[in-house]
Amino acid sequence: MVMRLDKLLANYGMGTRKEVKAFIRKGYVTVNGEIIKKDDYKVDYEKDIIVFDGEKVNYRPYVYIMLNKPQGYVSATKDNVHPTVIDLIIGYENYDLFPVGRLDIDTEGLLLISNDGDFAHKLMAPSRNHSKIYIAEVEGIMNENDIAAFKEGIVLDNGYKCKKANLQILETGEAFCKVQIEIFEGKFHQVKKMVEACGKHVTYLKRLKIKDLSLDRSLELGDFRELTDEELVDLMNDL
Repeated sequence: MVMRLDKLLANYGMGTRKEVKAFIRKGYVTVNGEIIKKDDYKVDYEKDIIVFDGEKVNYRPYVYIMLNKPQGYVSATKDNVHPTVIDLIIGYENYDLFPVGRLDIDTEGLLLISNDGDFAHKLMAPSRNHSKIYIAEVEGIMNENDIAAFKEGIVLDNGYKCKKANLQILETGEAFCKVQIEIFEGKFHQVKKMVEACGKHVTYLKRLKIKDLSLDRSLELGDFRELTDEELVDLMNDL
């Protein structure tokens, strides 16, 4: 992919566009071993060897990261009160990362982090009807009536009717149960509100899957890794 040298370096985080122009003109940059002093010089970041002040530039326009989100972190880029999920992503400071969608501060599990806005919109837009699967621990006993209500579409207390969803009861105790919930949209606190509409209360929530992408079970809470090429292709299929 061909682009201007000053734009590439600015996108990579080497400074503002004005700053990197000055660096280039002072001879800080080589391309394929040759000092380049023209800021509008065209480079192919997939083929050319670009070195800035002795450091090789491994430029990629987009990154796609899987995070096992722990509780206590907000799904935002900045927050004045709480740490953010971006604070957990170390080593990608040159990318303007943001969470793809959101998980509540007390919800754990699969959260994607990227800098690809088009990808984020297509994946998380409610109109796309992409599946999201959660495990929830619930105070109260969910039953066949609740399963039927989820299939019909839960009506929340504000009158909004949720899209049809799937509820599977995994475990039942004296006053609690463990369930799997599959939804196809992502309204604010939606899973919790759907359970509350059935007269129960979510005490723990974890997202396990988005579309065909499952949370890597080897990732501890707070750990992350980039998506594999295969995972990314599957995730982008039909977006």
